[in-house]
Amino acid sequence: MSTFVQRAQTCSTATWGRNGTVSSGATRGLRTMVVVLMVGAISVGSCQAPAKGSAAIHAALAPATPEDLVTLNLASLLPQPPSAESAQTFEELRLLHRVESTRTAGEVAAAKADDAEEDIFIFRSVVGSEFTADRYPLTARLGQEVHAEEAAVSKQLKTVFARPRPYQMDGTLHPVCKQTAAANSYPSGHTLSGYLLALTLAELLPEKKEAILGRADEYAQHRLICGVHYPSDLEASRRLAYVVFGYLLSNAQFSHDLQASRNELHSYAAVAVQSSAAGEK
Repeated sequence: MSTFVQRAQTCSTATWGRNGTVSSGATRGLRTMVVVLMVGAISVGSCQAPAKGSAAIHAALAPATPEDLVTLNLASLLPQPPSAESAQTFEELRLLHRVESTRTAGEVAAAKADDAEEDIFIFRSVVGSEFTADRYPLTARLGQEVHAEEAAVSKQLKTVFARPRPYQMDGTLHPVCKQTAAANSYPSGHTLSGYLLALTLAELLPEKKEAILGRADEYAQHRLICGVHYPSDLEASRRLAYVVFGYLLSNAQFSHDLQASRNELHSYAAVAVQSSAAGEK
């Protein structure tokens, strides 16, 4: 079980602080956002509301651990999803009908492939065909760790918001990817996973950052082609990814694993260059 889920269960009955309370594990890179935007949080050690004022702000500068993700009241950082009877929901459903009426066989095939794959190797189209788990085992393990954190975060938030899927709201839609009976549309887990993995890979290969994030955008848009999410589900996940990734960056073990993966990628690239140069002689 993810440490995030364990802490969520432990602290599920905690009282959330308000008016200036902040997480004791907030990442340095997110210190301003956490202090200003966060509605409430619970402390790491006791699941009680932390002290207010300067003590809480000082605590917010401490490095995060994986368990600290639960101390972010992530639901408070996301807007409520549009209600079922709102004009925005109806407009989003109309957009999904337009997507459905214009999607091509190739787009459907690509969307189905992305529906079936949630790992860091969805970016092989950017990195290269040799970007595989067999060749990069440390990077594969890093991707699995990131995906596990996404799954824990998504599960909790989907339960909190309980937004019906588009095809549950409108029976005239024809989704082409895996469906569920659960009301768990918001946020999109695939999209959150895609952006978290993109941010991770962009840290490893900054020279490819633009192309990596472009692929993450495509991965997210495929959820619309699948017919299983609203556009607002995707946007919530994209924004959430930056919060969660900032937390991961402040964790010492994650930083260690990130560096190991970076070394693995660069080491293989150096060998490939040397082999190519030798072959040209």
